[in-house]
Amino acid sequence: MFSGGTLKIAMPCAPFLAFLSNEKRFYDKIAKFLCQGGHKLSLSGNKSDTNMAILMRLTVLVFGLSFLAVAATAQDTSGPGFGGPDAVENQIETDFGETWDTWKQELKDDLGLVLSVDYTAVLLTANETFDDKNGAGGIARLFGTFDLFNVENGTLVYKFEHRHAYGSVSPFDFSLGQIGYVGLQEPAFNDTNFRTQNLYWRQRMNGGRSVLIAGVLDATDYLDAFALASPWLHFMNFAFSTGSATIGLPNDAAVGVAYGTMLTDNLYLIAGITDTNGDPSDPFKGFDNFFSDNEYFTSVEIGYTSSQERIIFDNYHLTFWHKDRQDAANVPSGWGVNFSASRYLNDNLMPFLRGGYTEDAGSLLEASISGGMGYQTEAFDGLLGAAVNWGRPNEDTFGPDLDDQLALEVFYRASLGKRSAVTVDVQYIQDPAINPFESSIWMFNLRGRVAF
Repeated sequence: MFSGGTLKIAMPCAPFLAFLSNEKRFYDKIAKFLCQGGHKLSLSGNKSDTNMAILMRLTVLVFGLSFLAVAATAQDTSGPGFGGPDAVENQIETDFGETWDTWKQELKDDLGLVLSVDYTAVLLTANETFDDKNGAGGIARLFGTFDLFNVENGTLVYKFEHRHAYGSVSPFDFSLGQIGYVGLQEPAFNDTNFRTQNLYWRQRMNGGRSVLIAGVLDATDYLDAFALASPWLHFMNFAFSTGSATIGLPNDAAVGVAYGTMLTDNLYLIAGITDTNGDPSDPFKGFDNFFSDNEYFTSVEIGYTSSQERIIFDNYHLTFWHKDRQDAANVPSGWGVNFSASRYLNDNLMPFLRGGYTEDAGSLLEASISGGMGYQTEAFDGLLGAAVNWGRPNEDTFGPDLDDQLALEVFYRASLGKRSAVTVDVQYIQDPAINPFESSIWMFNLRGRVAF
């Protein structure tokens, strides 16, 4: 999500300065922001949860104020972004690099419009299921950037999707519904039809070392980012993706703000706050939710990288997050911490170790540890991935006394052309926690993707 673009002038700060000029109003809003929702948190009787909420919001507030200072020192420089492989600008760079079709290059040059389209299909199968033997679905995506207002340093980022199942069971529903595994396979592949996934403004500043995004966000684009986390390109099991399945994520199309900056040549920080009740079918409702419901997801990440240019490849970070109670959905508040360590060696091998722990928040897992590697092969310009995950189901979500789970996944992605690929995937799941009939399950999966 934090990616791409160039920086030449600072973002206007007049609205922020006008707001700050009314001191009493400013401090009133700070107090409301820090403590709003406290009555919801107190329902659980968890003092540590309340303290975590205040701490997270205070941290995000400090980031917001520091942005004002950074924006005033913007320079004409671009730099690599802070987001994961699914962030719009990162995905475009992966698909096209500097090679564009003639008509797309003309759109970019004449109108400032960057346009990309892709289609991905997924088939999941298992040797033992409750009913349906497979889950299948596809996603068509239209995404890119648009220099709509001709503002240097910034651009409008968009992503629109159509998600559909091919039969009665989507890939999203397959794990919990058909094999009793507390987890998700290809969670993006559900049956929600047309939706707005991203519609936000991205502003680069501070010589390309800082990025602000605001609007309709996908928190997984910047939260606990990991180079092998894309459900379009990499592992299918969500335990190897954002949060190692321990984060109580906000809904998609979450209205909010996130900010990432390099503190030194090697240390970086990313902070964000979003509404938890986004609705991709009605994304603009999130603006009302943000200011009226006051049910937020906040996160702060501190990380180390060998250089900003390799931030997604050589990355070690800690992510702290808090989620307010969602009254309408009856999801409890909670908090957690995640860690990630990965390094790209010899330009073809990436070992990694990731994990997390959560208190409540409606997450899938309470504790999780994943380790594995990705290996770039010369044959078919391919990628081989292998990883193992241990996970403890969140008893607040699924009830007490469930078995810990073990999952092993191996995949191979082969390029079939310049912008198309097929992935073959095998998984072994031991002790699926809500399956009373099976102690182990094998899965055999297939994914195909083409970009235009």
